[in-house]
Amino acid sequence: MTDADDLVLIEVADSVATVTLNRPEARNALNRAVRKALPRALQELDERDDVAAIVLTGADPAFCAGLDLKELAAGGDALRETGATGDRERHQRGPFPEMATPVIGAVNGVAITGGFELALACDYLVASERARFADTHARVGIMPGWGLTVLLPEAIGIRRAKEMSTTGNFLDAATALTWGLVNHVVPHEELLPFARQLAADVATIDPVAVRRMLQTYDDGALRDGAGAWELEAEVAGAWQGKGLDPAAIEKSRQAVVARGRTQL
Repeated sequence: MTDADDLVLIEVADSVATVTLNRPEARNALNRAVRKALPRALQELDERDDVAAIVLTGADPAFCAGLDLKELAAGGDALRETGATGDRERHQRGPFPEMATPVIGAVNGVAITGGFELALACDYLVASERARFADTHARVGIMPGWGLTVLLPEAIGIRRAKEMSTTGNFLDAATALTWGLVNHVVPHEELLPFARQLAADVATIDPVAVRRMLQTYDDGALRDGAGAWELEAEVAGAWQGKGLDPAAIEKSRQAVVARGRTQL
């Protein structure tokens, strides 16, 4: 176990990194130190050859309560650092650095406002039965700057997203699953093992292929329907155009068949 300023804990085992926000007494609220430590930790892990996937979670009892409102009330440039003042560079999107390694969110408790945006920035989510989600930006009197108005409607639809943002009401784990916000809901004590198993599954695939697949998804999300189709055709043409090794394809096929038999 290593740590980044003791506020963001990092553990790497068997090609899977677990990143834990570690301010439990403040429900892992994002003070300035955490906002600096988290992107730094993710960037370092993204550059490591021994990390195939990252699991992001919070120290119990919360995932993340969002921006540290006590720090915000004291003044300073907290909003500027999140991009919520509207002056961050347009190519910078969300709370994470530009990354190629997949990030799986393991939501163990409340994910509120900026913490909700952290969850939305993950590639997909697993939730504990204790997970709760809420967007209280408008209730606090600020506007989101990490992509909530883009990523939330992508996940649950525009009408449900508007309801969450204009009421500030909490969404429980079961409803989050029904609405498509999370991929799985599991008992609390099974959350990290389950998320790490998904990450371990990712680690069994060629990391170059995984990263190219995720990049295609992300780039396609920035285009209209026709543009996304064109992008996929371009990527497939370039990838297959490099030439495929028949022996390698056959070896992979056999592995896929064998693995599939264990899941039927």
